[in-house]
Amino acid sequence: MSELAAQNRRTFAACLMAAALMLSLAYAAVPLYELFCRVTGYGGVPQTGAQLAGKLQEAGSLGGQPIRVRFDANLHRDMPWRFTPPQSVQLPAGEVAFAYYRAHNESHLPVTGVANFNVTPHKAAVYFNKLACFCFQEQALAPGAALDMPVTFFIDPAFYADKEMRDVREFVLSYTFFRAPASGHAPMDGHASAGGHGS
Repeated sequence: MSELAAQNRRTFAACLMAAALMLSLAYAAVPLYELFCRVTGYGGVPQTGAQLAGKLQEAGSLGGQPIRVRFDANLHRDMPWRFTPPQSVQLPAGEVAFAYYRAHNESHLPVTGVANFNVTPHKAAVYFNKLACFCFQEQALAPGAALDMPVTFFIDPAFYADKEMRDVREFVLSYTFFRAPASGHAPMDGHASAGGHGS
């Protein structure tokens, strides 16, 4: 009987460890995938960061057709916000541009959201460089409040030299807001307003 009890305890411990490992992997999957995409440019994730600033110095000597950048704004079905993209822009590679997305909390309760993003076409995402954005940061809005959220970006001048990019005339930067897990952050008024759309 004691032999059977010991075997049951070992089996239970092994199952418990396996469940804990699977739970840990489930929590780690999203940040690990995000890191993988940032490093490789896979899945339409553009490069970001200060190390990209050197690429801008090459732009002055390069000519090329302006490239159109369109903006897309999406909400998860449980987000009671209005989320408005900026108007599209045209710019040559190497020129730094700014755009402002606008979020408006249309509910009667404080809501905190987190946005993720991607860039299409996926094969060209490596040339789309974000210097600053609001993605993966919690944005807390009080009831009726609105917030303008900036994005700073440029297109790598090496885009013009890549023969695989000859058919690419447009980038689309897309954000999707999800409700953030419950947190202790107090809602921010941001650029508070009763409503309205961004330009």
